[in-house]
Amino acid sequence: MLFDQEANKLQTDFSLLERLTFTGLSEGIARFETSAGILEVSAPGTDLFRLRIQGASMPDYGILADAEGLPKETISVENDNGELHVKNGHLELVFLQDPLRLAVYRAGKLMLASATDRTISGTLRLAPLATGAGQWLLSLALASGESVFGLGEKFGGLDKRGQLIENWNRDATGVNAEISYKNVPFAWSPNGWGLFVHTSARVTHGVGYAPWSHRSYVIKLDDPTLDLFLLFADSPAEMLQKYTGLTGRTELPPVWSYGAWFSRALYKTSEEIMDVAEKLRDRRIPCDVLTLDGRAWHKSETRFDFAWDSDRYPDPVGFVRNLRLMHYRLCLWEYSYLSTLNPLFEELAQKKYFLQTPEGETYIHRWLPPPNDRSIPHLQPSGLLDFTNPEAYDWFRDMHRDLFEMGVSVMKTDYGEAVPESVVGHNGDTGKRLHNIYTLLYNRCTFEASQMYGDKDGLVWGRSSWAGGQRYPVQWGGDPQGDWEGLAASIRGGLSWGMSGGAFYAHDIGGFYGPQESGGLLGSGRPDPELYIRWAQAGIMASHTRFHGTSPREPWFFGEQAEEIVRKWLAWRYQLIPYLQGCALEASQTGMPMMRSMALAFPEERLTWQFEHQYMLGPSLLVVPVLQPGGKVRFYLPCGNWFDIWNQTWLQGPGLFELEVPLDQIPIFGREGTILPLGPAVQNTSELKAGLDLEQVWEFGLPREGMQLPGLNLSVSSDGKLENIPSDAKIQVK
Repeated sequence: MLFDQEANKLQTDFSLLERLTFTGLSEGIARFETSAGILEVSAPGTDLFRLRIQGASMPDYGILADAEGLPKETISVENDNGELHVKNGHLELVFLQDPLRLAVYRAGKLMLASATDRTISGTLRLAPLATGAGQWLLSLALASGESVFGLGEKFGGLDKRGQLIENWNRDATGVNAEISYKNVPFAWSPNGWGLFVHTSARVTHGVGYAPWSHRSYVIKLDDPTLDLFLLFADSPAEMLQKYTGLTGRTELPPVWSYGAWFSRALYKTSEEIMDVAEKLRDRRIPCDVLTLDGRAWHKSETRFDFAWDSDRYPDPVGFVRNLRLMHYRLCLWEYSYLSTLNPLFEELAQKKYFLQTPEGETYIHRWLPPPNDRSIPHLQPSGLLDFTNPEAYDWFRDMHRDLFEMGVSVMKTDYGEAVPESVVGHNGDTGKRLHNIYTLLYNRCTFEASQMYGDKDGLVWGRSSWAGGQRYPVQWGGDPQGDWEGLAASIRGGLSWGMSGGAFYAHDIGGFYGPQESGGLLGSGRPDPELYIRWAQAGIMASHTRFHGTSPREPWFFGEQAEEIVRKWLAWRYQLIPYLQGCALEASQTGMPMMRSMALAFPEERLTWQFEHQYMLGPSLLVVPVLQPGGKVRFYLPCGNWFDIWNQTWLQGPGLFELEVPLDQIPIFGREGTILPLGPAVQNTSELKAGLDLEQVWEFGLPREGMQLPGLNLSVSSDGKLENIPSDAKIQVK
């Protein structure tokens, strides 16, 4: 049968692990002898197990926030008629033999177990645990109807059940398939278990994938070392807290980053971007950040060497200074590749600053095969900087210094997904393990540069990421197609990233590339005004807000009505900044993302999980984007009372609702029992007071003791009064 053929093909060249033997317990680590090497089992925290079989010694890239400092809880090992029981508090890991299988119990309840899929002859269809040439295979049981979430920024259904997911960073050039820019080998079930494969290598997940087994979760790891964390929690929020406790929590972005960002691929001259800067101010369209994208500020054929195109920017210091005088921050595009046409190339190649071929030559990346590899001016054959070389790392970091010191505020860290499996790094590692981790090192390097030489807050605007990348904010969602499905997929991508430990997310308002009928490689057409408005409303209700595309995305290009509506929504965006600051603080303390899917925010209400495009922005606001022409929306309100902020009325959940909303609205509801702090509707964040600039605080429902916004020092006292509110801030009970 095809079913058996697919399962058998998956396991070709793998050897089943049959048994293990307990050899001793010391310093919180239990060791077991297996046919594949020594299995180490430890408990690096409450309700955590770590299973590790060391293959060849490999470099450590700092995926774990504090690998040396991970605690080792007290564990014990018992042998019960051949079954080995490892216990940590109320957590118990049981190893069964012949073949080797596992089961984990929490307070006596079975939480996770090896796959139970058997053939008619009684044999297991899938290997519970097997090893091959530098690979591992692990199969776990899934209950019918059990959902699985996470695994990075994925643009399909949030519930990964039934999907085949590959954790391998790619230049996806869109949001229309499984391939994506940000991959994370961390998954969790609302049933209370999670798993994290600590690796930089490719991980393939068959999550109830029917050609393999619809009742099993199969993990294929292309790494000689198996390092698996099993996590158990009472809620998805606690699960994210445990995962980000292992891999690190976000640094706090600066306040100005919550303002509006305007960008275009591309502003061709300094005069063009200055014209946009003046129009934004003249038309009273709030904005904090302008971006010079790829090809916009340097010579395309020789990119990227941190140098301005002197023909278009003869006085870059004066240019940046003029923008700062207008209260704009400047974001500059970069990538970590260097054209072979650049005068610096030979010097850096001699120093071995680029990734190498197995023969020890500089590896040259080509976007197109010869003889067409030089046909696109901005995509010339290039060397890939080797971040495993400490000298190359320091060179790239320190080359940012002049830019930051002249007043540039942030770098857009584009690309990073081009490392092939065959290359070799300075540290001896190959592209099989460097490919995914490359983007973590790249963003870490630029983030450190912004801390050292910039405004000290630390910030990147990053496209690609891996486990641990959430420590370096902010991420955006790549290059969506400029249509309604591109908008819907962008929202799913952001929510999936949030369920994978990512705190912040933005998507290109209006879509990156234009309608199909516009022609060209990327498309230069603009979305119609209705789609543009709906995308702006959804993008404004995200952690960060950027207008960007291959054609203009400034509001006046879409007509007077669109300009007026976007102006109104941007005013609302700036009022939300105190609330966004509080949500960011919560993310830095707990790992909860700003954008929260229904499964993450309401795990106890399974009906809500089916609504994969509505989401909570922080703890107080439920957002329902409009995803089709005409303004019709269908949404589900969870249990409790919900305040319609536009109509100033209450709706009661749980329930399914259908509305047709006007063009200037999308449904946004305040959750009863929460607080919404609001600031002034300013033109840019330089107009805000230092710290927390509050004008009013909305209380959704009657005040009750303990009601608060996590992250902000706002709370309700025992007599029902808000505490720590500035004297000039108005309190409104809704």
